[in-house]
Amino acid sequence: MIITLTANPSLDRTVELGGPLSPGGVHRIVSDRIQPGGKGINVALGVRRAGLEALAILPAGAGDPLLPLLAQEHLPVRAASIPGRVRTNLTVLSPGADGEPLVTTKINEPGASLGAEEARALEDLLTAAVGPGDLVMLSGSLAPGLPADEYVRLIRLLRSTGAFIGVDTSDAPLAAIAAALPGTAPDFLKPNAEELGQLVGLPGDTLEERAAAGELDPIRRAALALHAQGVGAVLVTLGGAGGVLAAEGQVWYSPSARVEVVSTVGAGDSASAGYLIGLALGEQPPLRLARALAYGSAAVTLPGTTIPRPDQVDIAADRVVQL
Repeated sequence: MIITLTANPSLDRTVELGGPLSPGGVHRIVSDRIQPGGKGINVALGVRRAGLEALAILPAGAGDPLLPLLAQEHLPVRAASIPGRVRTNLTVLSPGADGEPLVTTKINEPGASLGAEEARALEDLLTAAVGPGDLVMLSGSLAPGLPADEYVRLIRLLRSTGAFIGVDTSDAPLAAIAAALPGTAPDFLKPNAEELGQLVGLPGDTLEERAAAGELDPIRRAALALHAQGVGAVLVTLGGAGGVLAAEGQVWYSPSARVEVVSTVGAGDSASAGYLIGLALGEQPPLRLARALAYGSAAVTLPGTTIPRPDQVDIAADRVVQL
């Protein structure tokens, strides 16, 4: 089973404007949708839509409006009760200049604060659910009240279960994981260019621009350095520039498919879902990379936080090259 923890879930509201976003102006909304959100939830939805067993663990009160949305998706959920409400993240899509793709502006709430009792209940739900052979993904930001090294703690707690442990996070929680290497290393880490930059002290946009220009060596070296410190596999997603995977002592690269971008929200989570699906199916690293990027590319063609189904994904293994 693939089990995800979303420590700071959300309701994702996506609105599209009829004209460019202008600070201080009045704007009219031409479309509006609300979907379940949070990185681990997105991963679990991708896994579930691929026909594999998935379980999403998250904090939410019994009457929270997030839970009926997840029930509509037929996603199995275990929720630790909290007194506050799940946050709402707002994504504003506005037309770009001169026919450019839609501009994505994100406005995220911090989320409900978790006290020691709520944090312990969430941890207990996770450790009770996980067993040998499960694939566990710890995803996203941490809710207010949780310590920055919460994912490090969870890796240590879960290590004895015999489960595979992946992490996708940023900022202080990512720095805490880096500081715990090599002693407490996850089996899988999925940084994007910005997050990889946080780890190696380089601007993320520069890394992505260099990758788009074919300069992949800085990313290759950074991914290999993390791999050498005990991270089983490092998948670096580079937006339109593709992605790099360091695993089993080797590094592979694949460009992204050329697609029309509708919304980038959830693309990285879709890539994580694709990678875990490939791992669960027993695929070799190059095909896992191709599947991950195919899921990410499919996600950006869909509105809002829409995670693709397998029939919307075009896997191009022939584009993968070893670096």
